[in-house]
Parts: sequence; C-alpha cells; structure tokens
Amino acid sequence: MKETKKQYWKGVEQLTNHPEFVKYATKEFPRDLPYKEGVMQEEEGGSSRRDFLKLMGFSVAAASLAACEAPVRKAIPYLVKPEEITPGIPNYYASTYMNGGNYSSILVKTREGRPIKIEPNTLGDITGNGTSAQVQASVLSLYDKARLTSPYINGQAVEWAALDSQIKAKLENIVSGNGQIRIVSKTLLSPSTKAVINEFISRYPGTTLVMYDPVSCYGMVKANEQSFGKAVIPSYHFDKARVIVSFGADFLSTWINPTKFSADFIKNRKLDQGKKEMSRFYQFESNLSLSGANADYRTPIKPSSEGLVVANLYNLLAAKAGKPGISVARVEVKHLEKAANDLWNNPRQSLVVSGSNDSNVQIMVNAINDLLQNIGSTIDLKTPVYFRQGNDEQMKQFVSELNAGNIQGLIFLNSNPVYDHYLGDTIKAALSKVNLKVSISESRDETAVAMDYLAPDHHYLESWNDAQPVEGTYSLCQPAISPLFNTRQAQETLLTWAGSTSTDYFQYIRQHWSANVFPTQSKQGNFQTFFDQSLHDGIYTIANRAVTLELIAFNGDLNAAASAISTSYKADNPALELAIYETIAIGDGSQANNPWLQETPDPITKACWDNYLTISQAMANELGIRVEEGKTSQVKLTVGETSIELPALVQPGQARGTVGIAVGYGRTNAGRVANGVGVNAFPLQKEANGVPLMSRTEGVSVTVTSEPAKVAHTQTHHTFMEREYVIQETTLETYTRHPESAFHRPKIAVSNALEKKLDDEVIDGKMQPREISLWKGHEYNNHHWTMSVDLNSCIGCSACSVACQAENNVPVVGKEEVLNRREMTWIRIDRYYSSEETATSNKELEQAAENPEVTFQPMMCQHCNNAPCETVCPVAATTHSHEGLNMMTYNRCIGTRYCANNCPYKVRRFNWFKYHDNTRFDENMSMNNELGKWCSIRT
Repeated sequence: MKETKKQYWKGVEQLTNHPEFVKYATKEFPRDLPYKEGVMQEEEGGSSRRDFLKLMGFSVAAASLAACEAPVRKAIPYLVKPEEITPGIPNYYASTYMNGGNYSSILVKTREGRPIKIEPNTLGDITGNGTSAQVQASVLSLYDKARLTSPYINGQAVEWAALDSQIKAKLENIVSGNGQIRIVSKTLLSPSTKAVINEFISRYPGTTLVMYDPVSCYGMVKANEQSFGKAVIPSYHFDKARVIVSFGADFLSTWINPTKFSADFIKNRKLDQGKKEMSRFYQFESNLSLSGANADYRTPIKPSSEGLVVANLYNLLAAKAGKPGISVARVEVKHLEKAANDLWNNPRQSLVVSGSNDSNVQIMVNAINDLLQNIGSTIDLKTPVYFRQGNDEQMKQFVSELNAGNIQGLIFLNSNPVYDHYLGDTIKAALSKVNLKVSISESRDETAVAMDYLAPDHHYLESWNDAQPVEGTYSLCQPAISPLFNTRQAQETLLTWAGSTSTDYFQYIRQHWSANVFPTQSKQGNFQTFFDQSLHDGIYTIANRAVTLELIAFNGDLNAAASAISTSYKADNPALELAIYETIAIGDGSQANNPWLQETPDPITKACWDNYLTISQAMANELGIRVEEGKTSQVKLTVGETSIELPALVQPGQARGTVGIAVGYGRTNAGRVANGVGVNAFPLQKEANGVPLMSRTEGVSVTVTSEPAKVAHTQTHHTFMEREYVIQETTLETYTRHPESAFHRPKIAVSNALEKKLDDEVIDGKMQPREISLWKGHEYNNHHWTMSVDLNSCIGCSACSVACQAENNVPVVGKEEVLNRREMTWIRIDRYYSSEETATSNKELEQAAENPEVTFQPMMCQHCNNAPCETVCPVAATTHSHEGLNMMTYNRCIGTRYCANNCPYKVRRFNWFKYHDNTRFDENMSMNNELGKWCSIRT
C-alpha cells in the first residue's frame, strides 16, 4: 500500500491529539469510576485497585447471589402438541412490516409460537431483499409492557362491549345532527383497510380520511402532478444510474425506500474481473448524512441556498442542451460544474433527486431529469410507489376546522399528530372542542392521553393485513402469535362501529383479494389455491402487467418555479440556519420506546440515547465549546419564539452557518425507555406554501448555558493497540491500474538464524506473518470457515448491528453505562473521518473538520486462526473449534477479562453487571419483565 499522509480519526479529540484523549486512549476503564451509586469521582493518580474492587463489587455480589438461588422456570407441557411445532426447531412465516409508510416484506422467525427474529423476504424486491434497523428491532416492540392491554373510557379499563356501545351512540348523534367526523392516519398502504374506512364513511356520512406523514414528501407529489399530470411518487432506479446527484435526499438512510435504494446503489459500486467502473455520486447537503458520507463528492450548503443550487445546475445543463436558462441568482458551489458535466455525459443513465418538500424545487429537479432524458429510464412514473401518501394541505385544513370547532367526532388511527406534527400544539389545544375523541393505537401516546376513548390495536405481528407498496405488487401480513393482551385489530373495530354484518378482518381481506386481486392473474383457477400461495410467499406481483418504462413529457411551469425560488432562497444568507433530519434508528419516533434502537448509535455522530445540536467546528470555536469524549456544553436553541435546551455536538462536515437537530426524540408518553430522552424537534418546522419544511433559515440563534452536558458516544473508546493501516482504501483509478497497491501486507523481520532455517520463505530478511507462529496451529479435517465483508458495499447503516442484538439477545446498558464504555453490542460499525494532516491549531482543526471524507468499517469477532483471546484464558472458556470458529463457554468464564485485553480489534465485550432481573437496567424490556423474556429465550 502506497505511503500516504492521510490522517484517519474517530473524533476531533484524536485529530488534535488532545492531551486528555492521549492520556486515556489506551485505558480500558473510563477515568471516572462510579464506585458510589450515582457519584462520579476521579483521583489524582487515576483509578486505584481499591476503586476497581468497589466498581466490581456490584457484579460480584450479583453473581454470588445468582449462584445461590435456583432460577424459577415456568413450563407448560403440550397435552397435544401442535403439528407444526417441534421444540428447538424454528418456524418461519412470511409477513409484512408496516409503520405508516415504512414498509418491508419479511419473514418472522418463531420458536414455540413466539416471534423472536425478523428476516428479509427474498421473494420480493420491493425493499431490495433487505431490512432496516427499525424493522429488525420491531419484534421487541411486541413485548413492550407500555402497550395498551384493554379498552379505556376516561382513563378506566372497560370491556369492549361498553366501549362499542358508547362510541356507536355518539357517532349516531353526530350523523343525525349533520356533524363532521375525521379519521386521522399516517400513510395507509393497505387497500383492504381503505375499503374498511370507505364502509365506515358510508355508514357515517360527513366522515373524511385525513392522511399525513411526520416527514412529508407532499411537495414532490404536487410537483409531479404539475410536471407530468401524475400526483405520485415514482420508482427510482439507482441501479441504472451511472451518475447520481442528490440535494439533501438521504436515500441510503431514511428517504422514502432506503433499503431498496441502498441495494440498487451498491450494485453499481461493486467491482470484479469483468467490471472496472463504478457509479459516481454527488451529494449537496447541510448536515453530514449517511448518503453524504458515502458520496464521491460531497458539498456542504446552507438550506437557504438549496433551491438556487438546483436552479444553477439546471442552467449549466440547459446551456449544454442549447436551451434558454432561467433567471435566478448565480451561486458558486464546489463540484456543481463537475456534476453537470458528468450528468450531461450520461443521458438516460443518470439521476437527480431532492429531499426538499418545496414543490418548486421538485419542479426544477423534474426539469433537470427531463433534460437528461431520465424520465422513463431511471425514473419510472408508470410504477409509482405509495410509501408517502400524506397530504399536507388536507392536514392543514383539518387543523383549521378543528380549531374552529367544526369537527364533532375525531378518530386517530395509529397516528400521533400531537407529537409528530408541526402543528401538534394547536391540535392539542383544540381537542377540547370535540365531542367524540377516540384513539385507535397500540399505546397511550401523546395524542391518546388526550382522548376520552382508547381502542387498543394489535401489534402487526398479531395482525392480519395486506399492503400495496408499489403499483402492481401486493403483500400479506399474517399473525405470528395470538394477541398478548385484550386488544382488537383496528379494522375490526371500525367494522364493528360501522355495523358491518361481518367483523372478521381475515375474511374481509379474503373477500377483497377475491374481488380485486385474484382477477389480475390467470395462473391459478381456484382462489383458495391462489390465496394460499400468496400467503406462503408473502408477496404477489401481477405477472402480465406492462413492464416497459413510459416516457412522459415535462409540462411544468419552469419560470414560475424559478420566480418562487428566487423569492424564497438566498445566495448568501448571513443568518444562522437550522437543518432538521431523521436518524436511521429512531426515525419519526414511533418506535422510540424500543431500547435496541435507542442504543443504536447514529452512523455519523456515533451517539445514542439522545438528540443534540450538531454544530461545525468553526462555530464551536466561536462559542468556546469543547467536546471531549462525550463531555460538552448545554446550549439554548431559539427558533422564532420557541426555545429548547440540548447538548452541543461538534459534527465534522456540518455546513458553516448551520446547526442540525434530529426529530423522533422528546417523547413524553412513550414508555419508560423513551420518556424524557432528548427534545421534540417537530414543532421547529416552518410552513411555506402550505407544506412544512425541514429547515429554518431565519430567527435561529444559539447561546451557551452554564450547564455541562454529556453525549453518549460509542466511537472514541475503542483503541487498536497502535496498529497502523486500520483503514485500507484507495481510489478507483489507482486500484484499476495497480490493484495490489490498495493493500498493505505487512511482513515480519526475522533473525539471521531463523532466516537460515527458513531460507525458502524469507525475502530481504522478512517473511509473511502466516509463515511463522509460536503455535503448532490447528488441523481442519472438515470445513474451515472464514469470514469476509465487502467493504465497498458497506454503507454503515447499522442494520447488521441491530440484527445481531436480536439474534443473540445482547443486553442494552443505558446512557450512563455507554458513557462508561460498557456497551455490549457484538457488532459495531466504526466510522473514520480522514484529512490530509493532523490539526495543531483551531484554524487547522476547522479546515480538517470542514468536509472530511468518511470511511466505515464493520468490526466484529474475526475468528482468528490463532486467536489471542484463546491463549490467555486461564480456564479455557474461549476455545477454537475444529472448523476454525472462536467459541465461548459462558458458564466457565470467571471474569478475568484477559480476552478483552488481548483482543486487537476490541470486540470482546465483558458483562459488567447482571442485566436480567435488575431494576437498574429497566431499559432491558426483554430481560426484566416476564413478557419480554418470551422474546429472549433462545434454544
């Protein structure tokens, strides 16, 4: 590998070689040892042996008590064993994950009737044959004791008959008085559910369905209607694009259908003997996102200039096409002209996308794609997707009617707008004007607590349902377990209130499919056979539908869009700006009470258990903020008339003059895990032209408070024993010319005596490490397993980390213990920044942190052939298998931690405490309550 001056660093502490970081970088313990409950102390000379014993006292005492007590086991034998269940053998059921517009076709792994793991369903490619961190963690939400367990009227548990009687009577009164009823929901992907709602509307005229999305794409839908006559979101084919340009669309993480986009994006990033080219990716954004981290060329821009940057790209391409440009202010943006050249050289094989909810920006993006002839090639309007159906204008009209007292009946269907809508405070204040207030949801969330009636819904793993995620494709959801509580499926609840002759939703789905889906095929002549096959596969795609892409002419009013952009966007806004975003784990906050997701670090910041204000290093220097191993300052963010306090986090790559904050936090009625974690950023959104924008470009200020703060990081506490070349990377050009130059293959210098003995293997006094060993080695008579990860395909999304946590029931430890470097995850995704030189001054630090390159490296047990953890264990708890696997006998371990000390990759984790049945770790819902233990049992 060619020598380089490139510096790889995990955080600014490492880049600057801060004395405190250097002092403790090789320490296995944090410098603050909580040897008294709730007290953090440090001695002049570091941690003493006495402190260590005090620190260890809790776990030693817990282990001693556990050893003296026989565990309580509850077993119910089968009198008649179900035919499909064999103890110890898992069953898999095809099903569908839906959470608003978030969708995935899945397989549910069950043991003895308990769902314990989610796997991707590879029979359909709607989500790229993959799953996200949120999908993987959703199985744990089934066992959440914060779920509603029965119906409630005015805070009192009741029977379903009593609830139904009162609600039906009130609905009748509203209809008889010509009153208005609204059903408010997030995106509904289920055609059968929409049919149920239509039946409800027929029974109660005056009812209207209102759909919204916490993070909206309605601006795109409006733009497509004006541009192409279709109010839809198209299918994007990232796998067909040789050049990709994105303006704030984090399509690898949270934008529309990220698992599908990621899989398609990776297809053009793989190299082999016959393929020496990769797609080229440009990202223009304010916050450093997962997509930006994977971009070949990333340019930080302010939200106030985004529309102008898009318009300038149009002018560059229009000039090449010999067409007139549009009248907008000129902006100088790095990489924009290069992106225009690459786009122009790849017509019909390029793609331009934007995450903006401004329809004028989206119209400009449509015009660019039209110039490049991408409509009908990389953009398919003939096969729209239905992941985002929210209508911001309709939702705003609903809030206006609610505030005016014009709505008499209100049903929130698995939606929580009091929390996750920018007008949530207005909605909450106006609820007192409604006569009938009902929440159909799984938990008593921020909206449900203000309702008179609570009708608890099943978890999706207890439910029948269907979905139409994409035009021409359907999927089915089937229950993997009987309902754990006295809940009732939302659709059956609506059918009951509508007075339907049949309230069996399973039969309702069958009838709907028989009438609407079954006729679309001719392969099966019997509906039962067709339905059984669809249920088995989990997904059905119309085979005979036309698959040819359709070229649709652009008819948008480009000049009107340019005029609106010139009015709304500025080339050089001097004011501080706020960029709002979603994280890959917490998302819109609907699963915030899931501890697996709370402890999943953000792929970029590597922080968990909080949201925070991301600031640039330049701003940190101006404010006097120093972030060191999680220690930071509390800041006050003021946006308009709203002020909130939260920790500041220096984020390399943050556009200068901007700050960032994630939504999904600040829950107050989610459960013990999420309540009080972070602050709610949804109210900070600004409305423009009837839609909310994920940015604020004026009225933003930040001041430092006198309060210190801590952010739980998982990145800088792992060291690599001074190992060089932890990251090995190169450019495509260098790799194509000299493939071997991309790899560093160290050799071992040998003595003269050994050189004579091993003359054949020694070259210039050095030899390959594998040629010499202190050990005799292992014999592999059968299989010899090895492990490899395609680092060119890893985007750092953390789905594998959550999947490993689910598969192995790895405990969460909470924010305090993460601060103490004791997280237990078996797979972590290390994120490295890189710059040309080490920073020794604030100016150099600002330059290095302004827009660094980012590299991800998954780190897990390497199953070393001569594993150092095996050779140091005094009780042989860690051993080598005859097939080359590094194995662990947990009940033999006595806790010396020699294995962790000797691991060069720092992946050996140590159980500091007894996490199960321990009130100190209440976040472990799968270990600390009877319900959660149903999920945690592994056989």
